[in-house]
Amino acid sequence: MSVGKILSRNENKIGKITFPNDWSIYKLSDILKLVKRPIKMEDQKFYNLVTIKRRFGGMVKRERLRGNQIQVKSQFSVKSGDFVISKRQISHGACAIVPEKLDGSIVSNEYNILRNKENLDLEFFNWYVQLPFMQRYFYLSSDGVHIEKLLFKLEDWLQRKVCIPEVKEQKKIAKIISTWDKAIELKEKLIEQKKKQKKGLMQKLLTGEVRLPGYSGEWKKVKLGEILKERKETGYTELELLAITSSKGVVKRTEVDIKDNSSEDKSKYKRILPNDIGYNTMRMWQGVSGVSKYEGIVSPAYTILKPTNKVNSNFIGYLFKLPKIINLFRRYSQGLVSDTLNLKYENLKGIKVTIPQDVEEQKKIAEILLSIDNEIEMLQEYVNYLKQQKKGLMQLLLTGKVRVKV
Repeated sequence: MSVGKILSRNENKIGKITFPNDWSIYKLSDILKLVKRPIKMEDQKFYNLVTIKRRFGGMVKRERLRGNQIQVKSQFSVKSGDFVISKRQISHGACAIVPEKLDGSIVSNEYNILRNKENLDLEFFNWYVQLPFMQRYFYLSSDGVHIEKLLFKLEDWLQRKVCIPEVKEQKKIAKIISTWDKAIELKEKLIEQKKKQKKGLMQKLLTGEVRLPGYSGEWKKVKLGEILKERKETGYTELELLAITSSKGVVKRTEVDIKDNSSEDKSKYKRILPNDIGYNTMRMWQGVSGVSKYEGIVSPAYTILKPTNKVNSNFIGYLFKLPKIINLFRRYSQGLVSDTLNLKYENLKGIKVTIPQDVEEQKKIAEILLSIDNEIEMLQEYVNYLKQQKKGLMQLLLTGKVRVKV
């Protein structure tokens, strides 16, 4: 029995995209149906509220509340396998399939809940909506004057066309893409494990709680001004522009994906050399600092520190990331509110830290942490490679450029 009208088996184009002749063009209303499961909320009963991440990040639990704690009383139950769209966030890719662990959760009327008809596999569709032309559909079917205030119009969206294969081929395509997705997920979990391992090691090694074999020298409390001097060299306008980030430290400005607001006149920009430590004077209390691998110039908003022969720069770079040290930076910062806090060298140099007197011990500690960082970086590069490969594969499989055997 037909569950949806096939608009054409010969017309194999949607916009500029060509699909195989044996795929079928449908309206979305022919393959999806809206479902509503309103609940009668009870004051003392607990409910799981969920939300959907942007950029097709999936559905996640938001909070667990009693009925009398939930302000919006118009709530609907979702079931495992539902396809849910966030009306106000869909232009940012906020749609997802409900996983089994969130079965029975609730959403407000700010969400649309959909189920598939017999000619559609929802796992396939969950990948299909990530195609650029489908993302454009979400945008075109939304009203509003600002990207953050668009409201999704479901009825308009359901009239738009898609071209898809038979369900058996849909399932095979979804299975292949999911295999790649699971491989990426496993690598990302490994990266998180490595980060936790590094965090634990930092706490133990940088505080002397655990000592490295062969080192038993004394750790002493010193003022940062005794081991780090300020570099205030300007006029090097021919050097490359660098930036300092919280996650990657000192990087080339071209590697930062934000608008370049740097001044055309760079005569007052500060020179930074390899092994110098740079930090954001206004955000040091948030841990925005890093050890430089490059010679270049940075904005006057940064403070540059050059290490003395009493200290290893990478050791200090890691020390500056410890939560208790970042708390010290906040305490010594000046300003009335967070947005105006700043830590100039004159204040930073009075901060006391405890470090090994043996610079060689500092170096060995830093080398251990650097090796973990290098491993994490290699894993992340591999994950980025897998994601790029998956993206290309999705484009080929979901448009029929590459066919699968059914």
